[in-house]
Amino acid sequence: MAAMESEKRTTGKVPQQSRPRFSSSSYDPGAHSEPNALDFSNIVEDKLWKPIIWCPANFPPELFEIAIAQLVHHPEYNSTLILRSESLAETTADFPSRVPSLRGFRAVRSVHRRLLPRRPGRDAGLEQHCTLYSTAVAEDQPVSVLVLTPIPNDGGSLPYYHPAVFHLAFRYIVDETPVLRIEVVPLPSTPTDVDSRLYRTCLALLETLHRYGWGALTNYKKRVVHDFIVPREPYQDLYLVMRERHKHLDVGIATFLMLLWKDMYSPTSDDPARIDDLEGEPWKKWPRPPAGFVDIGCGNGLLAHILVSEGYAGHGIDLRARTSWSHYPPSTQAQLHVEAIDPTTLVDLPHTSHPYFRPGVFIIGNHSDELTPWVPIISTMCSASGYISIPCCAWTFDSRYDRSRTPGFPVTEENFVQSLHLGGDGSNASSYSMYRIWLASLSLFCGWKVECETLRIPSTRNWALVGRGRTSHDADQIAEFERRMREIIANVQARGLFKTRTPEGKIGDH
Repeated sequence: MAAMESEKRTTGKVPQQSRPRFSSSSYDPGAHSEPNALDFSNIVEDKLWKPIIWCPANFPPELFEIAIAQLVHHPEYNSTLILRSESLAETTADFPSRVPSLRGFRAVRSVHRRLLPRRPGRDAGLEQHCTLYSTAVAEDQPVSVLVLTPIPNDGGSLPYYHPAVFHLAFRYIVDETPVLRIEVVPLPSTPTDVDSRLYRTCLALLETLHRYGWGALTNYKKRVVHDFIVPREPYQDLYLVMRERHKHLDVGIATFLMLLWKDMYSPTSDDPARIDDLEGEPWKKWPRPPAGFVDIGCGNGLLAHILVSEGYAGHGIDLRARTSWSHYPPSTQAQLHVEAIDPTTLVDLPHTSHPYFRPGVFIIGNHSDELTPWVPIISTMCSASGYISIPCCAWTFDSRYDRSRTPGFPVTEENFVQSLHLGGDGSNASSYSMYRIWLASLSLFCGWKVECETLRIPSTRNWALVGRGRTSHDADQIAEFERRMREIIANVQARGLFKTRTPEGKIGDH
């Protein structure tokens, strides 16, 4: 670690190294020069701290506060039963009576948070104090203790996802070999041996802290970052409601679109577009695309079905009817169509003559294969109000994408690639990353403001390109965008490689 710190001071960067192997041990009071556990300085009950587990610390003490911030603000990373936390209050003085006073330490900050369960019908929420302490030796000492103090619900019970403790503490102990240690004040009759559930929970939490500390040391950046376009909290709240309404179905993309449209469009009534109370189906009054939606390459029709079921007007189009279509109610079946889309012909149609691609429509391209690069083109030519493209297979206009031979589109925006939030180390070395950049540059070339989001859906191909605004509304500039589209289409037609696939079944069947 000393060599790493030396190189960091010299170059400003931490050299790329693998994270040290996590190796933990159950607590042995004789193993360290500071065997003592935490102690209450204002003890009023017969409660004692019990050290449970420790491991070597692989980062300096000044980074402990950065590491534990993840534990405070993102408990969902440690339990699949927790949806997220919400901060209710924060204080640096006059701490609540439940916050313990510790001998030799002083409380410097406490966050009062609420834990929200992922399945509220099964698990209850829980409020909790998260209190940070530093040693009482001097004012400038770094934080070295985090204590989690649950506030039991009525009846004094704790939900299943929370350890059976009065308090749980994370400690950074400065020693010849620095140590991370977890200590608890267990509830009466709670087992703490190495085979107990509490011990296993502490083991998982310690490994997480070990990883977060290494991330703080190496300035780790998440490979995937969500919630740039639609905030996490309203998405999760609406997702839970939609999941209950459409049991066993994937509602992730539909939830995202409902909230995206709510933000994009003007209200359709005088009632406010609320989201704080989801029990009364407020989305039925939320803004929506003025000409509905068109899901091109809709596949099993699931996305169209969920949106139509929730009151959104639109159509799903595919080359063949799927077996699933016949299982949907008549209201959905009426909006699913077998049809081949030839984007090269849309440019010649009057805007009002096509039954689906009308001005103001919102285009959906969800894993739409060879139509993927055509999504921004179609959206431009039919004067769509916006679009979303979730690419899967890498296609250009008339052939497979080849990053070594496919020229990009000119981009003048500064830090364009960084704005795409591709994640990782920014090298964009994979072919799929380069394809996403190519699609984004195409969207900008078509006159769309480029926004990107990593969707919360069960797919590795979950990167979405969203167009919900034009870069210019100047008439001359709009004409220039259309000229570019006509030039692209003319080049495709000249090559003669693009072939519209033949629908499997009678056009219009569903």
